[in-house]
Amino acid sequence: MSNINLTASVRQNLLSLQGTATMMAKTQNKLSTGNKVNSALDNPSNFFTAASLNSRASDLGNLMDSMANGIKTIEAADNGLSSITKTLESMQSTLRQARQDKSFETASYSMSNLDPNSGATNQLALSGGAFTGTTNVALTTTGTGQTSAMSAVYATPAASAATLTGTPNIDTAGNTAGTLNVTYGGTSVSINVGANLAAGGAGAALVTQLNTAIGSTSLNGKVTASEDATHHIILTAASNEDASIAVSGSAATSVFGAAPTAARGSDGKLSFSVNGAAVSLDATTGSSLTNAVANTNIALKAAGSKFQAYDDGANHLAIRAITTDAGALSMGGADGELFGASATNNNLKLGLTTDELVANINNSTNYNTAVKASNDNGKLRIQNLSTQDLTVGGTNSSNQIIGTNTASTTIKGNSVRSGLADQFNELRDQLDKLADDASFNGINLLRGDKLSITFNETGTSSIDILAKNGKSVDSTTLGVPTTLTAKSLDADSNIDTTLSQVQTAINTVRSQSSAFGSNLSVVENRQDFSKNMMNTLQTGAGNLTLADMNEEAANMVSLQTRQSLATSSLSMANQANQNVLQLLR
Repeated sequence: MSNINLTASVRQNLLSLQGTATMMAKTQNKLSTGNKVNSALDNPSNFFTAASLNSRASDLGNLMDSMANGIKTIEAADNGLSSITKTLESMQSTLRQARQDKSFETASYSMSNLDPNSGATNQLALSGGAFTGTTNVALTTTGTGQTSAMSAVYATPAASAATLTGTPNIDTAGNTAGTLNVTYGGTSVSINVGANLAAGGAGAALVTQLNTAIGSTSLNGKVTASEDATHHIILTAASNEDASIAVSGSAATSVFGAAPTAARGSDGKLSFSVNGAAVSLDATTGSSLTNAVANTNIALKAAGSKFQAYDDGANHLAIRAITTDAGALSMGGADGELFGASATNNNLKLGLTTDELVANINNSTNYNTAVKASNDNGKLRIQNLSTQDLTVGGTNSSNQIIGTNTASTTIKGNSVRSGLADQFNELRDQLDKLADDASFNGINLLRGDKLSITFNETGTSSIDILAKNGKSVDSTTLGVPTTLTAKSLDADSNIDTTLSQVQTAINTVRSQSSAFGSNLSVVENRQDFSKNMMNTLQTGAGNLTLADMNEEAANMVSLQTRQSLATSSLSMANQANQNVLQLLR
């Protein structure tokens, strides 16, 4: 216990300074912290209310990070959907380009080598391309065509003069009166035969009469009349020509016999024409009926004739139509008369014309989706409507139709469409990779992940975001063909189907993008709401605890003034005590 006694004024000044110091300390604390309530001791109600408000604001602040991450996750998914949409549009463009491309490969085949009666299958065998297995195209049909055959059994051509020998014995024939016409090579001479020629001299007299008449015409030196030992009249040509000696008239029967037939000579060749296509056979090329048929067909084929030679089964050389458009048959040439006087109609195996084949192919559902036919100046042009190579059996390396599968040719596939199929598949692969890469912070909405975002501190307000039906967004769920083969682009109808599938996928992606956009709007709205709510809570807490710096600064100046005045008063009080000491000296 202090034994020092202070005067009342000193004690009062000291208490005043002490109080001022305490208030200054509090004011300094408010100025340094900015808070008028720094602990529950300052203002329990305001302190705990502000603490509650700040705690809630802090909880919302923690949720703001989740919202920000959620927004970025949705944006990442939307970026993926935007790229997927562009990829699908590129796929759509690729398919449209394939749809417009018509650069299908073609080949033209000559039909001149087709023999409908060769015993071959007489069909085209189409395989590969857009065909499944092998599809046959008939090249022949059964129809009516004209034929003509030699009237005599075929004999090897040999040089011979025409000789016509009568059968009656003129010296004993009796009444031979009448007209006798002799024709050779288109020139005729006529005589009147006398009645009841004297026996024993009738033949000689007739020979003289004939030679005299012949000598006065252009047949002089070309035909000679004679009589053999048995008194038969003989007419002989002087040279080997493709010409006949023929007789006619009322005396022809009595001189040469009943129904006398013409005697034909030969120059050693069988020369005739088939509808203007010339054929000439000699002892070598026509040594047999088989050789005659073969060499005649060589000549007819070279001339592009629509007829061919054949053995009619009776050892006659015959001609027949081999195409449906062969038309009428006309035999001509030096030896044309050896064939029938007129052609006859028969049921034959005939080759189809180019136009008929074109119509059959283009009008048949068996072919017209895989190939297209046209007439290329008489040739059959086949267009391969596929990206795959087409094998055409029944054709040879010279692009001739032979009708047998012993040979074939190939028509290449459409390389443009094939390349576009590869391009489509590459884009489809990129589509799936885009979906794989559209993740943020380990969450990928395009792969079926679920994003959960909480909006308040109690967890009672939240949103779950995921793709529609919880499925991933990829080529499979979008309905895009997982593998588009080149053959899938063969038919325009297939391309149209795939285009429809891609358009459906685009619509699905756009719908999903719209759904994610709506979710993003919700999260962003809640983010803005939470920011404003935090500001409200923090402002409210500040209103309860924050100091008015202007007021506290003024208080500090006032307290400093008070402290200065109190110090001066204390000094004055102390000075009074010192005056007492002066009296003691």
